[in-house]
Amino acid sequence: MLTLLSVAMMVLDHRENHMDSIRSFLSVIVYPIQSLVNLPRESGYWLSENITTRQALQEENTSLHAQGLLMKFRLQKLETLKAENSRLRQLLDSSSKVEERVIIAELLSVDMAPFSRRVILNKGSLDGVYVGQAILDADGILGQIVRVNPITSTAMLITDPSHALPVAVNRNSLRAIALGTAKSNRLKISHIPNNADIKVGDLLITSGLGGRFPAGYPVAIISEIKRNPDLPFAVIYAEPIGNLESSREVLIAWTAPEANSTPVALSSDPTTAEQDE
Repeated sequence: MLTLLSVAMMVLDHRENHMDSIRSFLSVIVYPIQSLVNLPRESGYWLSENITTRQALQEENTSLHAQGLLMKFRLQKLETLKAENSRLRQLLDSSSKVEERVIIAELLSVDMAPFSRRVILNKGSLDGVYVGQAILDADGILGQIVRVNPITSTAMLITDPSHALPVAVNRNSLRAIALGTAKSNRLKISHIPNNADIKVGDLLITSGLGGRFPAGYPVAIISEIKRNPDLPFAVIYAEPIGNLESSREVLIAWTAPEANSTPVALSSDPTTAEQDE
């Protein structure tokens, strides 16, 4: 009986659409219940999507951060290469001014003793290096080779207290000897009379005497002159032009005969050059 009634109501609804208003009313009532039922599933989808998106953003951020660090590292390396290329171009330009054969050597280590100014180079006897050769950079004279091994060599800088270098004042060719003082920015100019024509700012160049160094190369600039009438000689100091403390590459020049390879040096006592200060 109920079945027949239901069928009749369905037929009547189909033909007359009397149930539309009731169905709409019921859908409004049922919607909140459906939403509550679907809430856990929808929440799960939302959380899953947001977690996935957050994780992807974190991974992307980490990747971008790593790429940023890598780019900064490469940029720093680029700056280093640019500076190195600049130094090498300066060295090559300087080598073109040396008539004799030259090679470029790199510094391997520096003697850290307080009264020593010596460096180890990556060229040795297998490269033809011998004791007494001059080393220089793009700016001026740095020192000379004092010990040679098959693949390395030791160079004494002009500021070493046991080193002496024949120089001349570029302005008037006044000859003198530049002595090392164990200080990176100071040479002592010895045996210059009080009345000698020498001034602060004068350029000192290699004189070529003794066959140790090529003549005419910049060595230092006169920085201080003290004249005491009671003393026969003036106390004079000069500042080296070459980059003694920062050069990483140097030129080794074949400007002195190998037969005359004894280094120009003073007493091995590291305090000798400073006794007159």
